[in-house]
This record gives sequence, C-alpha cells and structure tokens, in this order.
Amino acid sequence: MPFALYMLALAIFVMGTSEFMLAGLLPAIATDLDIPVGTAGLLTSAFAVGMVIGAPLMAALARRWPPRLTLLVCLLTFATCHVVGALTPHFSLLVLTRVLSALANAGFLAVALGAAAALVPKHRTGRAVSILLSGTTIATVAGVPAGALLGAALGWRATFWAVAILCAPAAVGVARGIANRPPQPTAASISPSLRAELALLSTPRLLLPMVLGALINGATFAVFTFLAPLVTETAQLSEIWVPVTLVMFGIGSFIGVVTAGRFSDQRPRAVLAIGGPLLVIGWVAMASMATLPVVLVSLVLAQGALSFAVGSTVIARVLSAAAQAPTMGGAYATAALNIGAATGPILGGAALAAGTGALGPVWIAMALTGSALGIALLWTRGRFDL
Repeated sequence: MPFALYMLALAIFVMGTSEFMLAGLLPAIATDLDIPVGTAGLLTSAFAVGMVIGAPLMAALARRWPPRLTLLVCLLTFATCHVVGALTPHFSLLVLTRVLSALANAGFLAVALGAAAALVPKHRTGRAVSILLSGTTIATVAGVPAGALLGAALGWRATFWAVAILCAPAAVGVARGIANRPPQPTAASISPSLRAELALLSTPRLLLPMVLGALINGATFAVFTFLAPLVTETAQLSEIWVPVTLVMFGIGSFIGVVTAGRFSDQRPRAVLAIGGPLLVIGWVAMASMATLPVVLVSLVLAQGALSFAVGSTVIARVLSAAAQAPTMGGAYATAALNIGAATGPILGGAALAAGTGALGPVWIAMALTGSALGIALLWTRGRFDL
C-alpha cells in the first residue's frame, strides 16, 4: 500500500481521537459547565452535524484545490478550534468549536477517502478504506482512553490541548506524503460536473449503502457516546473502568476493520449477511446482561468488532457506487457515517431524558441496527444487489 495512505491514517487518528474522546469526558464537562450529562452529549451530535454539512460542502468548494493544501488547511483549522475549546468557559462556544472542527474534519475526511480510493486499483478499495479507517480504530484503542486518563488527571481541557498539539506531526506527515497537485481525471470519468456528481444521489445503488451506513453508525454512536454511565451505573463499576472499556471497544473496532479489509472487496454480502444479524443479537444481549461487568466488557469488545466490520464494508460499497463522482464520493461516504453519528447521540440522549436509564441508548442501537438489517433484506430480495 502507498506510504501516503498511512500518512492520511495518522491524521485520521488525531481527528478520530477528538471525535470519540467525549465518550469518556462527558461527565467531567457536564460538572465543569454545570449542565446535565444528556445536554453535554449534544457536543457529540454537534460534531456529527458539522461533519454531515461539511463533507459535501467542503468537497464541492475544494474539488479543484490541490489535495495537500486542502488537507493542511483543514488540519490547521481543526487545531485552532481545539485551542479555543480548551480555553472557553461557555458551553455555547464549546458547541460552536465542535461544529467548526467537524467542518474541518469533514473536509479532510472527504478528500482523504477520495484520495485513498484513487491511490489503489478499484479491486483494492475496501482494503484502502480499512487502512484509512484504522486511524479511527487506533484512536479508540489508544487515543480515547489516553484522553480519558489525561482528563481524569489534569481535567478535560488538557485533552483538548493534547489533540491540538498532535495536529502538528500529522500535518508534517500529510505535507510530506501527499502530492500538491489537483486530482487528475481518470479515463473512466473525465472531469464530471458537480451537477453530474450530485445527480448520483438519486440512484438507489448509492442511496441504499448510505442509508445502511447511517443506521449502523447511528447505533454505534448511540451506545458509545453514553458508555460511561452504562459502565458506572448499570454495571456498578468504578470510573477507572471507563477507559478500560473504551480500550476494549477500540480493540474490537480495530479487529473489525482489519477483518472487513480482507473480505469486503470480494465477499461484501457475506460480511453483511453474517455480521448484521450478529450485531442485532449483540445489542439485545448487552441490554439484557449489562449488569454483569464481565459480560458487558466482553460485549463491548464484540460489538466494536461487528459495528466496524459491517460499517466499513458498507462504506466501501458507498465509494464503489460513487465511482462516477470522483470528487464527491468521499463526501457521500463521510455524510453517511455522520448522519448516523449525529442521530445516534440525539436518540440516545432522548432515551436517557425519558427515564429509560443507562440502557436506553442500547435499545436505540438495537432498533437502528434491526432497521438496517430489514432494509437490506428487502432490497437484496428485490431489485438491488449490494
């Protein structure tokens, strides 16, 4: 695989750490800013909303820019937002910095996904996507738990400072690994217009994997965002187990991405046919047995693997279906992921506010994943083949 692909994964690691780190920091942020934990969870949704809006917007605005320039501008903006977030005492401004940093993250990821697909032959797109997304999974293994521990030791603002500082080596890697030239049109698709690329959104072949990706990721974020109260309230574990559980989720997600990378190009339907039902069963098991600490931690590991295996396979299908949209395809994949990442925490927070307890988000995850499985079955039996 090209060296540049690993440089992109390094930057995704930094951004992934920021995106996921709130799962271990929400109680501290809520206490410091004197707001309910459910309200603090809106920071995750604000980030995801910024990603949904920013992915197509940034991809459209920067479709003719040199890739390296686009990626570096996005990284600099991302770092600046985290500096402001670390300094502000106001929740509203913190929400704004999350939206703006998400816009930068969206622009970066949209360009990076397109660049990753362009760096390899079409039959290796799934593998390239898995390497890129491994930056996110490594963030959940190392970055997020480290952020939680740093936040516990020095306060949640120290974690924001750490993310801003880590943007520097990521920027150096991108500057050295990515060519500073505009993307060249391929023989199969010569300079398609923006309107032509947007028109693909009306095709079922693209819409179906986008919907499935949104539902799967929504389920993942509904639980992951509120994992801390699930560990401390339902399983009755001490706060030190929160980063440990986050590590287990990260290890699982890494295993899932690596596994999907091996099979998603040749056997995507097999990954979805096996992983989808197991994912639903896993959420039901978690909701039923989360009071047992060993079972909860084991299921977090398993669900992390299944969520990312199924999710990354679906996103590879999005990129394949958007092959005729070389500059917007990455934006479509990013938007699909983050529609789910925005919706999941909102639904999970609403479940908490409704008095369902810490298990409410898990039942939301079960419903979203079940819906995805049902839609996939209906479509694959009918007119469409994933």
